[in-house]
Amino acid sequence: MGEADAAELARVFKALSDPVRLRLLSLVAARSGGEACVCELVEPFDLSQPTISHHLKVLREAGLVTAERRGTWVYYRAVPATLGRLAAVLTPEAVTA
Repeated sequence: MGEADAAELARVFKALSDPVRLRLLSLVAARSGGEACVCELVEPFDLSQPTISHHLKVLREAGLVTAERRGTWVYYRAVPATLGRLAAVLTPEAVTA
């Protein structure tokens, strides 16, 4: 892995280093239909909607989720390509001696 790839992936892993963001990504990725409304993501947490929105913004900026506004609400989807890159780095075959 080159230096630029390592720096980019480190930024993505850093976004996931917060337990709330890791849980949010898990919730979005596991939703039926592959997307979740921010209104559905507030309930599982003891946090305000603006705080949840901030964490989702960090995930979006890291390329882990996309967002689409529909009326009043924003819907989030996991980005399969980014998740695939993370998984590939963590597999034994990706590790070089």
